[in-house]
Amino acid sequence: MIPIIKYGSDEMKRVYGRTQLGSAEFSGAVAEIIANVRKHGDKALFDYAKKFDKSDVNADNILVTEDEIKAAYASVDKKLIESLRRAKENILSYHVKQRDKYKNEFFSGGANGKSALGWIYRPLSRVGLYVPGGKASYPSTVLMTALPAVAAGVDEIVVATPNIKNPLILVACAECGVKKIYKVGGAQAIAALAYGTESVERVDLIAGPGNVFVTLAKKQVFGDVAVDMIAGPSEILVIADESADPELVAADMLSQAEHDELAASILVTTGKELAEEVQKQTQAQTSVLPRREIIEKSLKNNGAIVLCDNMDQAIEVADKVAPEHLEVCTKDAHDVALRLKNAGAIFVGGFSPEPLGDYFAGPSHVLPTSGSARFSSVLSVDTFMKKTSYIAYDRDDLLAGADDIISIAESEGFNAHANTIIRRKR
Repeated sequence: MIPIIKYGSDEMKRVYGRTQLGSAEFSGAVAEIIANVRKHGDKALFDYAKKFDKSDVNADNILVTEDEIKAAYASVDKKLIESLRRAKENILSYHVKQRDKYKNEFFSGGANGKSALGWIYRPLSRVGLYVPGGKASYPSTVLMTALPAVAAGVDEIVVATPNIKNPLILVACAECGVKKIYKVGGAQAIAALAYGTESVERVDLIAGPGNVFVTLAKKQVFGDVAVDMIAGPSEILVIADESADPELVAADMLSQAEHDELAASILVTTGKELAEEVQKQTQAQTSVLPRREIIEKSLKNNGAIVLCDNMDQAIEVADKVAPEHLEVCTKDAHDVALRLKNAGAIFVGGFSPEPLGDYFAGPSHVLPTSGSARFSSVLSVDTFMKKTSYIAYDRDDLLAGADDIISIAESEGFNAHANTIIRRKR
């Protein structure tokens, strides 16, 4: 049974105690995999595919073929493909609007105003998307990672995914215009994308979720390649008052609890009766769900109902947790949502449940977890863009600041820096 705890009690430590990635025991194994792929290329990549994924992958068959794509389309229900396409339309439309803000800007600069300063935006050239293929496979993740990259104008998008058991993954890739799909997964796929092998060209950024080995690999290759985020288990926090429907609140909490035993489902409420009814509803609904065992462990280990005296306390709890998904089910849901500071995505009102964001509304479902929403953002067009400074001074403006530049450079012991200015003063 999910526990009810009081705001301010010692039990709140379990609500605030989630960390970004508590699996250091696997770090050494991941580092070894990365080092081997980096050194031995294809040979290590294919050996690990056989060892971990039981896949006989080689240079001739590592890429998904056009015939395999056609076979995937033929095996998927046409109504499901149409649903996928409607979701694609929403997601792409949402992210295309984000691209509008990326305009190159130039303005007058320098002491005399004769020079130009500004910035130039460019999309990344090549990105690699990781799509899980182990315990669960997520065609929706293809849409939620590839379409923001498409909207950003990325030149080439590739996908790495192991053991393609769900043909809808291939259909989703094709619908998003992905031309290269590598049949590899795990930490070895992340290493191949980061450093390249004979068969896999290196990328500029790796995005997408994965298991602990994939996540640790992304963490270890960061710096040699960009990554979208270091994500942990899924989580949802619901802020609700007495106006909320306890049946629906419970259903929304269970939608995340079914992900895995480490997922967290938290209700923060000002209503004691609502808290007790949601507690009953989670039990009743769990009893008839296929993933009952996972849900029960998730609620017992990481679930909580926090009873607050007022909405200020509820907002304080939510901002400290900084959850991946945050639902606001209150009378004044919009006003409450605007007061919140830390969340991956905010779902406002009783008809905006978290699965709407997972599959259909438009924003990406790749979100910061484990409190990292305090300092990071949802995957979006921003993830796939870079900004370059533009500086174009004329001689008069340079000379106007020359003595200051020389003075600062020499104070730091960088005389060669100062020398470049001194020579231009002659």
